[in-house]
Amino acid sequence: MGSDRSDFQTIAGDALRPDELLGSAVQRREDPHLLTGDAEYTDDIGYPDETHLALLGSQYGHATVESIDVSEARAMDGVLAVYTWADIRESSAPGYLPTDDPAGGSTESDAETGATVPDHPLLADGRAVYQGQPLAAVVAEDRYTAHDALDGIDVDYDRRDAVVDPREATTADAPSVHDDAPANVAFTWDTGDEAAAEAALDAADNVVELDLEINRVVPTAMEPRAAVARYRAADDELAVELSTQKPHGMQADLAETLGLPDHRIRVRAPDVGGGFGAKLFPYTGYLLAGWCATRLERPVKWVAPRTEDFLSMIHGRHHLVEAEAAVDDDGTIRGFRAETTAPVGGFLVPAGSGVPTNLGLMANGQYDVPGAYVHTTGVFTNTAPLSAYRGAGRPEATYFIERLIHTVARELDLDPVAVRRTNFIPEDAFPFETGLGRTYDSGAYDETLTKVLEMVDYEAFRDRQAAAREEGRYLGIGLSCYVEACGNAPGMYENGVVHVKPSGRVVVRVGTAEIGTGHRTGYTQIVADELGVPFEDVEVREGDTAATDEGNGTGGSRAMAVGGVAVKRSAEKVVEKARRIAAHRLEAAEADVEFEGGEFFVTGAPTRTITFAEVVETAYAGTDALPDGMEPGLDADTYFDPSNYTFPFGTHAAVVEVDPTTGEIDIERYVAVDDVGTQINPSLVEGQIHGGVAQGIGQALQEEAVYDDNGNLLTGSLQDYAMPTAVDVPEIEWASTVTPCPHNPLGVKGVGEAGAIAAPPAVVNAVLDALAPLGVDSIDMPLTAERVWSAADAA
Repeated sequence: MGSDRSDFQTIAGDALRPDELLGSAVQRREDPHLLTGDAEYTDDIGYPDETHLALLGSQYGHATVESIDVSEARAMDGVLAVYTWADIRESSAPGYLPTDDPAGGSTESDAETGATVPDHPLLADGRAVYQGQPLAAVVAEDRYTAHDALDGIDVDYDRRDAVVDPREATTADAPSVHDDAPANVAFTWDTGDEAAAEAALDAADNVVELDLEINRVVPTAMEPRAAVARYRAADDELAVELSTQKPHGMQADLAETLGLPDHRIRVRAPDVGGGFGAKLFPYTGYLLAGWCATRLERPVKWVAPRTEDFLSMIHGRHHLVEAEAAVDDDGTIRGFRAETTAPVGGFLVPAGSGVPTNLGLMANGQYDVPGAYVHTTGVFTNTAPLSAYRGAGRPEATYFIERLIHTVARELDLDPVAVRRTNFIPEDAFPFETGLGRTYDSGAYDETLTKVLEMVDYEAFRDRQAAAREEGRYLGIGLSCYVEACGNAPGMYENGVVHVKPSGRVVVRVGTAEIGTGHRTGYTQIVADELGVPFEDVEVREGDTAATDEGNGTGGSRAMAVGGVAVKRSAEKVVEKARRIAAHRLEAAEADVEFEGGEFFVTGAPTRTITFAEVVETAYAGTDALPDGMEPGLDADTYFDPSNYTFPFGTHAAVVEVDPTTGEIDIERYVAVDDVGTQINPSLVEGQIHGGVAQGIGQALQEEAVYDDNGNLLTGSLQDYAMPTAVDVPEIEWASTVTPCPHNPLGVKGVGEAGAIAAPPAVVNAVLDALAPLGVDSIDMPLTAERVWSAADAA
């Protein structure tokens, strides 16, 4: 532990020996083709005779669709077909999008969760429940004609009252989003010890209340959703290339929705211009492109316009929290009770219940809270469906507990650092059962906090803050001590294959998908290190169901923690087979043969050696050259299913100056210390932290998806939806500690979501710290200048 990885320089992979690769800041091998214009995104793919798909979304947030007249659109030059739900229903395809299953398929659990999961048709079946829900589809010879033809579709709507506020949705007089969901409840769920929480509150020295609304945000990748589908009737095979994080999952979704056997479907993810969780899911455009291709027997391409992404792609984060905490006078938190409400949108999409309940599962954060209880209600609203966005419930959990810690410190007039240290789970308590459904594997929480305090010179800052207040300036510091759960486990295995070719070059195949995070660099470092081969001799293939039989894709920061272990174990199996061959060639006992630096040698006889390259030649020389009973070839296949999640952690701090007369916020410094376990490549780790922090700052200060009372999205384009630019994100000062994960052989924990989890409470706590002298105790995100000014003015 305690290794500072903040000072390094990137190095070309071919400049290092294989045994120097693991842990080095190797330059990303993904970048050259991205930087030179050779990238292949989905819309770059074109096929002869290609057609284009466009979707008509509902004009209203809630309406009965009385009729759809497509005759004018169908008659337009260049239009090949116009489809509605009636056409899909008359086909052989089931036609429904996959939905969530809060009960995990158990009838008993259905009763316990009160779950209602309405069918989700590809195109609306007589009722639209959110603005932008697809109603009809046009396929035309070119994309412009396809979109123009949408204007020729006449929809007769009977508008219905809409409900967008999740608390209002559960009242007796609220409009029903789905008739079979009483009070619009999609599910209920709880975790923890309710009796212990009540007892702690009854006996508390202090009861601290917290009321939060976490803002709704829109995942906004550089590349919008896109797909191109081809059907080959002679072989009854469908090939779909699309911007996705989960090719094998999309293969299963296509099979389920279209009614085709999965072995007849190939899914490939080319270069993906950002995913952030939102591209894990099956959308109408993805699946309908495949359905249209089978009908027309021509390639069909769908590319969502940006406004369509805002309207019908999943949204994230929105959550309302009311909590009470039982706190001793010294700041010890004995328990808390939290009632949370999540608007799941018009449908319960995959992970639509799992993301909101993640708040409860991780609600205690880094702290030992013996009497914790969380009750969550998922509510249907006339808004876009809510599901996974970078962090998938863990940002909400961290925001809740870190805002609670800040509130406890303020109300009891304690230093927020002291409150954290009073409540930290001690380092010798791991593995630690939280009581909320998680068992943390490892942690050294005070170490990252101490390092951050040193980097910001905490005591000196407090002196500077006091002096600034004398001058009428308002400085603040905010802390965020986070822990997250990565690499869904058990049950979310990953497949890794290592194949050594006769030439000695190595092909690695993995069931993940590269979405800009540097997998190919990381996997190469792992395999080259294990096999002792040059970096440039390893080729990584992922994101293609034809290349890897199974896989669970990229999400939940799982690639290195699960996929990396799978390829490591396969490489180890290759070495073991190679060791047998080497022993045979060296006429030595297998137990006496060691492997190091790409060479096998006999223990105690270092001159008796054979290189890995020579073993590869022997492996393909035929059975006469091999040990008895051994087949030719040198490859291995591994399915790795971890026994538990991994639990990265860290501390972030923001230092701000706030002008209460204008509401403007200046982030003077942003300091992050993260512990993601063993680092395969610290440059990749830091890059992920930077990207996550930028998104977290965006949520804290700028981003919010806003609906009016009729269910109209008011922030439906980049003209209305504010996102951070380069000038909004400060320089990020980064360091790290290393606490290896104890239950996987690489010791890695995952890093893709850490920055997005830690940043929002750090920034908000800093602003509230700055405005404390004015009596401002809470502001909900985003902290726009208007909101900050209004809060200061009211206080």
